[in-house]
Amino acid sequence: MKKNIRSSFDSWLREEGIYEEVTTAAIKRVLAGQLEAAMKQQKLSKAEMARRMQSSRAALDRLLDPENDAVTSSTLRKAAIAVGREISLELV
Repeated sequence: MKKNIRSSFDSWLREEGIYEEVTTAAIKRVLAGQLEAAMKQQKLSKAEMARRMQSSRAALDRLLDPENDAVTSSTLRKAAIAVGREISLELV
């Protein structure tokens, strides 16, 4: 029987004191990727996306940068609405 690798990895991240940082970065990467895919699917330029968000292109670049985790929930919400989607978060 295989050992549950994820729980071991999660435990290791917690032991190293980096669980929250790594989890936050992973969530941001997924969201950025989903937004880029939606923009590509709808053939939206960054300029048009920023206009729809009523934001700057620099703010959009920060949002789409998987390395930049300093994004507000408001910005995420605006981006989701701009591509006709919703953000779904839950506490587990």
